[in-house]
Amino acid sequence: MNPILSLILLTLLPALELRASIPYGILIENMNWLTVFLICVITNAILGPVVYVIIDKFIHVFLRVKHLEKMWDRTVEKTQKKIHKYVERYGVLGLSIFIGIPLPGSGSYTGAIA
Repeated sequence: MNPILSLILLTLLPALELRASIPYGILIENMNWLTVFLICVITNAILGPVVYVIIDKFIHVFLRVKHLEKMWDRTVEKTQKKIHKYVERYGVLGLSIFIGIPLPGSGSYTGAIA
């Protein structure tokens, strides 16, 4: 598979995102670190708004199932609780920092849900 396509696909995976794609590109594919960084960050930057729009438009279809609605509500509540202190204190910059921290539970998907 094309190494650039591999980086993009790895960046799009919810649990991995940049945490996996950047090391993969540099250590496994032996690509230039700047190229890897730019490809992965641009992909991740595009991912956030796309996920937000998709969630906003299509989540209502899935929420018709009662069990899924309860799960979704818990997920959103937990995510908003986790990110609230950053947004309250630093505003949009706080959200950006939270999304940019390469830890589990932070990233584009979490930011879109929050």
